[in-house]
Amino acid sequence: MNPKRLFAITRAGIMESLHFRLGIFVTLFANLIYLVLVYYLWKAIYDSSGTDVVNGMTFSDTMIYLILATALFNFLEMFVVWDMSRSIQSGKIVLDLLKPMRFRKYTFWSYTGNHVVQFVLTFIPTFIVVMIVTKGAIPVGINIVWFLIATLLALIINYNIEMMVAPICLFTESTWGINIVKETIVLLLSGASIPLAFFPEKARMIVQYLPFRAVYDIPLSILLGKSGSDTWQGLLQLFGLQLIWLVVLTVAGNIFWNCAVKKVTVNGG
Repeated sequence: MNPKRLFAITRAGIMESLHFRLGIFVTLFANLIYLVLVYYLWKAIYDSSGTDVVNGMTFSDTMIYLILATALFNFLEMFVVWDMSRSIQSGKIVLDLLKPMRFRKYTFWSYTGNHVVQFVLTFIPTFIVVMIVTKGAIPVGINIVWFLIATLLALIINYNIEMMVAPICLFTESTWGINIVKETIVLLLSGASIPLAFFPEKARMIVQYLPFRAVYDIPLSILLGKSGSDTWQGLLQLFGLQLIWLVVLTVAGNIFWNCAVKKVTVNGG
């Protein structure tokens, strides 16, 4: 694949995202409200617990984790399911399938521009603010490099999860309910809504091997030096889990897509 072509798609995505700047500010404002609610919820939980440390995490640890998880969610979030559903209903899916680039690859790269904008305008400022407020509570060193690599892998894994759900549109022509369930499951089991440390032990033993953890919890654990990521053995285990699910979901997603695309029907076009 010609790198210039991929760069052109990314550049177009950046320009499109910057064109709708109001949407970015609305998202930031909505996240601020969400974080205020999260702050008071977890403050109440810690106040009622009668201890400063719950499941190995202080209130400060929990808030840092959840704030960064929210910023990471804005960066990693994709709307593949919604976009595919609308494309099928309008008939645009046919034109997408006729493009010279494979549909899955084109769809992935069409979102890269938005990811770049979200990372620069949401995650980086959030990270800087957290560092200032907590007076450097987050370690800064080689873990930043490992975090970026883990985040890139998380992005691909999250895309493959989306592409495991999106082809269902080809059968149902509408996946509103299915997508809501998918988002709820991913946010819950990935640690984005509740840190995995707060899960019951038996549930945590299962969840830590599921692909959802590879999207949010692993990158954040590496960034914050948790889950043994401060050792080479622990770091390799976390990367190994991500790579395994990346391969499994990519292969499974390709197989499902190749079967589902044969069922294309459109109402418009």
